[in-house]
Amino acid sequence: MGVKAHSPRYISTAKKHLAQFSTWAETRSITRPEEVTKPILERYQRFLFHYRKPNGKPLAYGTQHGRLVAIRGFFKWLARQNAILWNPASDLELPKKGRRLPHHVLNLTEVERVLGMPDVRDGLGLRDRAIMEVLFATGMRRQEVLGLGVYDVDSERGTVHVRHGKGNKERYVPIGERALAWIDKYLDVVRPELVVDGGQESLFLNRLGQPMGPDALTERVRGYVNESGIGKRGSCHLFRHSMATLMLEGGADVRYVQEMLGHTKLETTQIYTQVSIGKLREVYLRTHPAANLGKPVRNGVSQGAGGEAAELLASLAEEAVEEDSAVATVGEAK
Repeated sequence: MGVKAHSPRYISTAKKHLAQFSTWAETRSITRPEEVTKPILERYQRFLFHYRKPNGKPLAYGTQHGRLVAIRGFFKWLARQNAILWNPASDLELPKKGRRLPHHVLNLTEVERVLGMPDVRDGLGLRDRAIMEVLFATGMRRQEVLGLGVYDVDSERGTVHVRHGKGNKERYVPIGERALAWIDKYLDVVRPELVVDGGQESLFLNRLGQPMGPDALTERVRGYVNESGIGKRGSCHLFRHSMATLMLEGGADVRYVQEMLGHTKLETTQIYTQVSIGKLREVYLRTHPAANLGKPVRNGVSQGAGGEAAELLASLAEEAVEEDSAVATVGEAK
């Protein structure tokens, strides 16, 4: 996988998935690749389906899919190396991953509230503010931001060179002036105090002068989101979701958003068109008759209807009262 230019993180994940399968197989006295058959792999697939995490929740279909893809790739490689006579995983049907909508997306007010949480009087707080500004301004992935070098940010052109994108794909993305200002402040005030090795090119460093780790960044950003009191959960990817949604609501073409996010397939970006409900609501309010009808009239007071809609509701209410009275009169006469 390394020879084929897969990222170290992807290789690490594949190793973990294969180790999990190996442990499962060994507990069932399966210790050699040639002992693995298609029924055994299907049994492992059912195991993944019925497995429950410590919190009682099942594995997501995407997780199940990823674990089986690693196994299928491993046995494909074994067959090519003539280590086994045939590939038992060649006809293995993988579960559909599906496409889940983001659980939480921030509006602009909420974004500003989270961005304002770090104490910028502290060096690490100022660094965190700069990182979150980059996350929101560019929609970059966590690992992409951590992979930035000092010279990957071009202040004059207002762009960022993403060298370590998903699948080792490079791209350029625009960045806003405010994010650039926070980066410049971090470079001028904080980074010189953190750097230990003069040859260190990573942009964002930890207190030891080393490149920040992904888990450490996730915990810090999650802490700011929780402290903000907005009632939503998430971390670095929350800014990516929010940026894409806000751009679409602002009228951006989905293909430009696709380029910003670095998605290979347009279908992946189109998830956010389902989240950006603002434009759909605007069209709904402008065109759907039901959108212009207010709440029912109570005690002669309209609850939100205006103009003709309020008059219509009032007349309907009066007709209902008259109809009820007529029915009651007929009943008494009988």
